[in-house]
Amino acid sequence: MMSMTFGVSSSVTLLFDFWDVHGPAGMVLSVFVVLLLTVFYELLKVWRVWLSCHSKLAEPQSSYAITQSHRTESSSVLESSPSESSLTPIDSPSPAPSTRNSWLLHGVQTVLHMLQVSLGYMLMLCVMSYNTWIFLGVIVGSVLGYFISFPLLGQM
Repeated sequence: MMSMTFGVSSSVTLLFDFWDVHGPAGMVLSVFVVLLLTVFYELLKVWRVWLSCHSKLAEPQSSYAITQSHRTESSSVLESSPSESSLTPIDSPSPAPSTRNSWLLHGVQTVLHMLQVSLGYMLMLCVMSYNTWIFLGVIVGSVLGYFISFPLLGQM
């Protein structure tokens, strides 16, 4: 039966039968791999947010925004010119949204979400091995991933 308390052992089985760690060298390597997986998890989170923000920037203006911009233009034109031709705002045709690109972007975001959820559950199962070293690897990887990735999000 598996122990339900944290231990400091250098032997543990992680996720799969073939990932059976026996000894300090294997534990160091396993902690490093788990740390890298956690950093990748944090990078996936930022990448998904970045894609979401850039997809909203690429969308065409809404009809409300176009209407508001024409109202501002027409009021400034009316104040500066008494011409009757300036009383009628001319609507420029809005660009047609590319449905193919939006479906492709949605597909990419779906795959990234699937990877993020799968990796998150795998990391949770690693922590549930109740090995203190693996737990610390996940925590340090999360801190390191957040430290590296989230300042990049502000610069994008």
